[in-house]
Amino acid sequence: MKLWAGRFSKDTDNRVNSFNSSLSFDSRMYKNDIEGSIAHAKMLGATGIISGEDVEKIIKGLSEILADIENGVLSFNSDAEDIHMFIESELTQRIGDAGKRLHTARSRNDQVALDIRLYLAEQTEELLVLVNELIDTLLEKAEKYKKVVMPGYTHLQRAQPITFGHHLMAYVQMLLRDVERLSQCNQRIKYLPLGSCALAGTTYPIDRLMVNEILGFNGVCQNSLDGVSDRDFCIELASTISIIMMHLSRFSEEIILWCSSEFKFIELDDAFSTGSSIMPQKKNPDVTELIRGKTGRVYGDLITLLTMMKGLPLAYNKDMQEDKEAIFDAVDTLKECLVTFIPMLDTVKVLEDNMRKAASKGFINATDVADYLTKKGVPFRDAYKVSGTLVAYCIKNNTVLEDLSLETFKEFNENFEQDVLEAISLETCVSKRTSEGGPSPESVEIQIERVKTKRNK
Repeated sequence: MKLWAGRFSKDTDNRVNSFNSSLSFDSRMYKNDIEGSIAHAKMLGATGIISGEDVEKIIKGLSEILADIENGVLSFNSDAEDIHMFIESELTQRIGDAGKRLHTARSRNDQVALDIRLYLAEQTEELLVLVNELIDTLLEKAEKYKKVVMPGYTHLQRAQPITFGHHLMAYVQMLLRDVERLSQCNQRIKYLPLGSCALAGTTYPIDRLMVNEILGFNGVCQNSLDGVSDRDFCIELASTISIIMMHLSRFSEEIILWCSSEFKFIELDDAFSTGSSIMPQKKNPDVTELIRGKTGRVYGDLITLLTMMKGLPLAYNKDMQEDKEAIFDAVDTLKECLVTFIPMLDTVKVLEDNMRKAASKGFINATDVADYLTKKGVPFRDAYKVSGTLVAYCIKNNTVLEDLSLETFKEFNENFEQDVLEAISLETCVSKRTSEGGPSPESVEIQIERVKTKRNK
């Protein structure tokens, strides 16, 4: 019999039971539900709402249930409506009336709100570990390849010379922002809804601050209506995860391009590639393609949460049961992507010569030609025109700027001197870009050290 069945004269239709049940997906919160219940029981005992003897029985019973679930001795009962009802029913069967007193001064509304906060607080901490591991991998590779020249792109057209280390550090900056967002989100998750009860608090002399301290939260929800109806923390986490997935997807797109025959900047390890069922020569970047696809899935989880909440009057509504599958999927998907992406990136083979050859084409030092003339006193717009005319000349004559003679340069502007050949070499073009945040090896090294210093504080 259901714990709330006293009001009803009929048994619930089995189809409604199945439709209404959330056990299939909220059972993963069993540990959090037990943790929250133990904290609640301790508070009930400390405030004299229930006896110390009952508290001992409840804590012992819940601890045994936790051990039995984790040891595989106790299986979830599919007839239970949710994980909360399952655990309470099991507890009551084991310890009798003391188990029935556990739910004093709380509702499933504030109980489930606590459980999901406890669960997501753990999950954000796990995600932080993984994102930081990815940052470590990128820092190591940025250090290794800080001098490797490659073309930088705009509009997917070769634009200016940079280094591979500089390119990787761009993703480090994105991920650092992701770490900040995850950390801040984690702090906002850790607010205690328990004590809000169904929506209007309780007449019992509860001590919410005690429970808050036991669970290590940052404070209590200050309004009981908000405490049970707030899912901002789910939406914020889904949003943060969506941004991380967007960053992974952008990176994945570049990896897909780089390992193609047309670019051939990198080669994926065989352990992180797949083949074709019909074309034996193929080596496919399926990991990165899946990450691109899964990004859209995570965006869908975020939209699910936003849409679910947008029209709900206060306080709790059953619609909010839909929060779990969406946020659980977003968390699971990001974790799955990260645990695969990190070792894939770590084992990538960088084809430095191919990057350098690509950089030598496309006239990506044309801006440096213009800058050279500007430093000789030529107005930038005039210098820009000279540089563009030189590019046109090179295209017509199937050559590149670096291979032109000084005499040829002088035909276009008399301000060119012998040092132009050194000034427009790709290595010089990169090394002279020492402005803060720029691609020179020196600048990249500074970026790396700043990140390491900030993270070690």
